[in-house]
Amino acid sequence: MIYVKKPGLLSTLQDQGRIGYQKHGVIMSGVMDPVSPRIANLLVGNDENEVVLEITMLGPTLVFEQNTIIALCGGDLSPRIDGSPIKQWSPIFVKKGSTLTLGQAQQGCRVYLAVAGGFQVPKVMGSKSTYLRAGIGGYKGRAIQAQDNLSIGTPSPTIETKIKELEEQTTNNERFLEMKWYVASEFAAPFQSKSSHPIRVIKGREYDLFTQESQQSLFSESFTISSQSDRMGYRLEGSTLPLNNEISLKSEAVAFGTIQVPSNGQPILLMADRQTTGGYPKIAQVATVDLPVLAQLKPGTTITFEEISLEKAQKLYLEREANLQQLAQGIHLKSIQEGFR
Repeated sequence: MIYVKKPGLLSTLQDQGRIGYQKHGVIMSGVMDPVSPRIANLLVGNDENEVVLEITMLGPTLVFEQNTIIALCGGDLSPRIDGSPIKQWSPIFVKKGSTLTLGQAQQGCRVYLAVAGGFQVPKVMGSKSTYLRAGIGGYKGRAIQAQDNLSIGTPSPTIETKIKELEEQTTNNERFLEMKWYVASEFAAPFQSKSSHPIRVIKGREYDLFTQESQQSLFSESFTISSQSDRMGYRLEGSTLPLNNEISLKSEAVAFGTIQVPSNGQPILLMADRQTTGGYPKIAQVATVDLPVLAQLKPGTTITFEEISLEKAQKLYLEREANLQQLAQGIHLKSIQEGFR
């Protein structure tokens, strides 16, 4: 059990999303950064899709009422256990009675907390993700609040044995133990907030309906993420992107990373809680490999776009997945070979 002493700005339980229900008008929801929580789950011995706590901008204060193993991956919110700084991108054994605090985002804006066994909440339409607007999934369909009690699921037998061993190894004064190793920076670095990194995109379905000036502006000028941005989408401020002629489009499916342009010419970048369909013209689609980068960008960040081909986007995705498979194997071997301390 984890007791919520302070809730933070916005902390919700999310997995990889509610798949297969968009045809019924139910959005996917799920994590904003699709990669960091997968790594966090691997570090604590969970399935990659297990539910995690997505913590945004300003973190909560959590009291652990049982021994467990945790991992924090994603943005840097200065995590501390009983006042002592702890590593991210590495497994950490936490003793019963310890308090985890997370502060303001120093780098990136979202961090993911995975616990061995995951969080024990019911699935709704095949997912444990919180859909805030509908009030379903996650913990009572909402963000966590002070005095909530988050139940922890049963870890794998191997991890459960490890937790018992670590409990016996720690002294009364030790509140946590860190693993000797951590995920290499080449895995962690791409998911940190980098305003200088161009967001790679593929031309959208209606790209040719935009003026030549709009097309040039998309790839030559910068845009700022508006303060009026949330899990549903990022509103981008900058040059307007008008069409050659005003048209009326039928609503059709949209995806995570679709860039739509409403009649005012200011683009909207759709995120995890996007609607299932949209009727605005789509000028571009963000490559899947850059979605984790987008998820870690704060309001006020300036971004630019770079065009790549569909084939290049597919190649980058396959390379990333191959690297994650290698990482999973490496984490498994390290967990066996090396202990905590």
